[in-house]
Amino acid sequence: MRTPRLREFSRLAALVLSLVCLTTPAWADFKSGEKAYQRNNYGAALHEWQPLAKQGQAAAQYQLGLLYANGQGVPKDDAQARQWFEKAANQGHALAQVNLASLYDYARGGSQDFRMAVKWYLRAANQGNDLAQQRLGLLYERGDGVPKDFVQAYMWYKLGTAKGVTPGAIRRDDLASQMTSDQLAAAKKLAREWQPKPLESRSSQTRP
Repeated sequence: MRTPRLREFSRLAALVLSLVCLTTPAWADFKSGEKAYQRNNYGAALHEWQPLAKQGQAAAQYQLGLLYANGQGVPKDDAQARQWFEKAANQGHALAQVNLASLYDYARGGSQDFRMAVKWYLRAANQGNDLAQQRLGLLYERGDGVPKDFVQAYMWYKLGTAKGVTPGAIRRDDLASQMTSDQLAAAKKLAREWQPKPLESRSSQTRP
């Protein structure tokens, strides 16, 4: 006679096995979509990704957003792109968060909304996305969607340009020339102490 602990383990093992069986074909379909996309066969990529996106797979939702944003395999539709990026972004997909923020930032697919742009850039920036960090720097420098704050702006510029020379590095250095020594010291301290924050949701996020 099996003990309660063994019965529980057996149920858990069966659950894990069933999840693997469900996930593996879905991932194979996603990779098939990637291969089609790389061959510029956008219709085939759409065919593979759309069912996965509707099932809630964040990576597929992000790719579907790109297809709509770029008009690849579908008519260009920034409003649809916003919807798919938002679904993936809500699951913690950093690239979807950046793209969603950019649509709000540049008034694509709807009205311009700097506060929403800040919200989504911040979520991606907190995961270490350098583009989001540089865009946050610009929004803080200008006071778009947030109070103007040179210390915060410099911190985000510095974090976003840590990997090399980028356009953000020019803005970072120009901003530094407008700051007091105390402001600059405070901004550099914030950048040194900054740590990535964990994702709010990993429930359905998959690579990439």
